[in-house]
Amino acid sequence: MALAIFDLDNTLIANDSDYLWGEFLVQKGYVDGEAFAKTNAQFYEDYKNGTLDIYAYQRFALQPLSEQSMETLTEWHRQFMNEFIEPIVLPKALALVEKHKQQGDDVLIITATNTFITRPIGLRYGIETLLGTEGEIKAGRYTGEVEGTPTFQEGKVVRLQEWLQLNNKNLDGSYFYSDSHNDLPLLKLVDHPIVVDGDEKLIAYAQAHDWPCISLRD
Repeated sequence: MALAIFDLDNTLIANDSDYLWGEFLVQKGYVDGEAFAKTNAQFYEDYKNGTLDIYAYQRFALQPLSEQSMETLTEWHRQFMNEFIEPIVLPKALALVEKHKQQGDDVLIITATNTFITRPIGLRYGIETLLGTEGEIKAGRYTGEVEGTPTFQEGKVVRLQEWLQLNNKNLDGSYFYSDSHNDLPLLKLVDHPIVVDGDEKLIAYAQAHDWPCISLRD
């Protein structure tokens, strides 16, 4: 039994859920549209360029959550799943997850995006174990601050190692599927790094190191 690890954004789904959540908030009028959209877009460019300040971004992303009750946020996320996520669910990705399950592998998602946004998406793929950036919650509400280590770049390795120790697991025979050069620290750690619809930097690295590159898009 091996560990099959999946990145989420632009890997299992055909876009970035973090960015789309921002677009959702703007379209619904839940945030100041022009200013929020501009900042959201800049952070996304920073992410693609590998220059993202993860703490600054997460505080930006978590701030709207801190202003609402959990009941309101749950309803917003239901709308978000129906309108923004369902159209970008990838049948080939669903099939790949199922293939690993049939092999008896442990399947998990590790994503830089916060768990409020991503956990329901993981469940849509039948994946219950998800490691993501955690938003701090006090008295039943998000505070707008990050709790613990964000699952970004080296942070993915830190959080995964903690999970492995806690669950008495190891990386023998492990797989990691990702699209982003930001995930190189973890891709270098597993036995089977696999690039999925990769960005230019990651594809160049993969080709130089004979890593397989695949697509899960039609």
